[in-house]
Amino acid sequence: MTTDATEMARRRRLIEINCGAERQELEQNYGEVWDPRELTETFQVVGFMAPFVVVRRKSDGKTGSLEFQHHPRFYFNWREDR
Repeated sequence: MTTDATEMARRRRLIEINCGAERQELEQNYGEVWDPRELTETFQVVGFMAPFVVVRRKSDGKTGSLEFQHHPRFYFNWREDR
């Protein structure tokens, strides 16, 4: 059995971001925000481990990550891989 060294940090972050923030609040804090439909139009999902999702942007093929909250489901905080 393997240990996930990121589990505790991810659990803390889940609590922080799953407060049910509305889109406008997320935009103020993180910039651009995507709902599930917009996410699939803009990105291809490569993988996820809550609260993170790894994506490839369809417009230019760049890979990066987003965070997401559960309800309402929004994706935000785009970070391009280096």
